[in-house]
Amino acid sequence: MAFNKPSSRTAVRKKPAAGAAKPFFRPKRSCPFSGKKAIPADYKDLRTLSRFVTERGRIMPRRITFVSAKGQRDLALAIKRARFLALMPYTVHD
Repeated sequence: MAFNKPSSRTAVRKKPAAGAAKPFFRPKRSCPFSGKKAIPADYKDLRTLSRFVTERGRIMPRRITFVSAKGQRDLALAIKRARFLALMPYTVHD
């Protein structure tokens, strides 16, 4: 068996021209808890906290919400405080 032999199925990607625009440009998303327009992760602000909780009541991961590591720690602490004070539910009962 020849493992180094290129097969006919493999496609070779061509690099775009030097001045060509990217076909699907998306601006880089930044952490909402850091920067100039930062919002504080406060346990009393339920509208902000509910953006980072799923319908089932679970805290959304960083890779989906684009929150920095420090912001995610602060966010999790605020959500847990709001849950402890019965401002937010732990789970949703169907």
